Amino acid sequence: MRKIFKRQMISAFIAVMVLIVSGCSAHKANMTDSMKQNSNMLGEYYEATAEHNTEEYNSITENAYKSVADYPLSTFSADVDTASYSNIRRMINNGQAVDPGAVRIEEMINYFKYDYPIPGDDEPFSVTTELSECPWNKDSKLMLIGLKTKDIDFSKSPNSNLVFLLDVSGSMQDYNKLPLMQKAFKMLTAELTEKDRVSIVTYASNDRVVIEGVNGNDSESINEALDSLEAGGSTHGSKGIVTAYELSEKYFINGGNNRVILATDGDLNIGLTSESELERLITERKESGVFLSVLGFGTGNIKDNKMETLADKGNGNYSYIDSIYEAKKVLVDEMGATLVTVAKDVKLQVEFNPANVKGYRLVGYENRLLSSEDFNDDSKDAGEIGAGHSVTALYEIVLNDSQMEIPSVDLKYQSNDNTNKDSAEELLTIKIRYKNPYSDTSELMSIAVKKDDYKAEMPDNLRFAASVAEFGMILRESKYIGNIGYNNVLELLDEGTVKGDVYRVELVQLVKKAAEIYTD
Repeated sequence: MRKIFKRQMISAFIAVMVLIVSGCSAHKANMTDSMKQNSNMLGEYYEATAEHNTEEYNSITENAYKSVADYPLSTFSADVDTASYSNIRRMINNGQAVDPGAVRIEEMINYFKYDYPIPGDDEPFSVTTELSECPWNKDSKLMLIGLKTKDIDFSKSPNSNLVFLLDVSGSMQDYNKLPLMQKAFKMLTAELTEKDRVSIVTYASNDRVVIEGVNGNDSESINEALDSLEAGGSTHGSKGIVTAYELSEKYFINGGNNRVILATDGDLNIGLTSESELERLITERKESGVFLSVLGFGTGNIKDNKMETLADKGNGNYSYIDSIYEAKKVLVDEMGATLVTVAKDVKLQVEFNPANVKGYRLVGYENRLLSSEDFNDDSKDAGEIGAGHSVTALYEIVLNDSQMEIPSVDLKYQSNDNTNKDSAEELLTIKIRYKNPYSDTSELMSIAVKKDDYKAEMPDNLRFAASVAEFGMILRESKYIGNIGYNNVLELLDEGTVKGDVYRVELVQLVKKAAEIYTD
């Protein structure tokens, strides 16, 4: 039987014990023996501090099954954020129960790399589909949609104009915030060249320009500026955002990579502080052609809801940094994906064929849903995809011969004749709209999925993505997960699926750790 800890009692106990035993000193995260064996490779995770937990997450209303007769179109925005997975990892490694609002299944799935083909020379990304049985619902099938962009050698990428927007308010003084942030940005600086420009803006009670327009290869000046930072004061984040975008516009490079990199715990407490106010501000600023990356740091007072809003509305991406190795993954190993946009306003629309499909459910992407009309409207904002990124989405599909009932409505004037000879073998069609980074006009791609695309043996990409989805649904306590438990997740995560990938190996240990926390 799974159980949820009484958070307030546990938080108080941890606070007292940390103060008594450690005198508020830093600790390595509580890891299993297997995780400790990998600690040199993966880096140290930071344990929760003794402060009162004031973390904020938006509630998530899980996608339900929909009738094809009533809703033949499913439309959503691409999402390359990965913050949810690394934040969940932090909670589990600290022995904490996971806040359901922190579980965004699409971000968990998209944290990992998949074996998708490299796109052709004239294509921004390749499109992969896989179809097999659904491991948590015997009455439905499971379909994967995978997009993959080309990797890029950042040294050969367009010139970059980067503004580091760093939160140095009092809430950032913990060792897993400002000190980790400084190390992370030094790692990024080491990858820059003379063709890049760097500015640093900090904000606390007020904003301050520390350096501006410095050559990327002037690591000494940039590192000295980073070392000089100290935390203190309140958090006037909105003022810092305005200044950072003004600097980015001042050094704007036509045809280049213009980006603000915001590093914060999201705890904005003066100026514009609500999600709606921040959304309006960042929506206005993104029209300048400047992109945004948001990096979350710290424990105890993370405002995940605000950081996600800024990234989603600011043509950006959102990552959570829980260790120096995660900083390396995001800012060095996946530098192109984080900092170089190759397609913007990427939207997906799936049209289901009622001759063969009676129902479906999109797994995740709850806060990325779009109306059907938004798909062809180029003024509607959607997600950005960086160089080397992959985007994966899963659908449960209920075929007409399934015994599962899908709620529907009775219509008097709609035709019940769904037969179309030209598309009799098709289950659905996937349409994708995207814009080149410097264009305001979208391009269209489409691909049909047919009955004979079904594979009785689940393909590797689908098998792994399904395991991550199962894990997320268990943590979220999904009503659609049935009797699936952690052992079922581990069955999918066999050697053939994990393939020795260090991040997938880590996932196996994380699932085992979660089972210890939640199981009597």
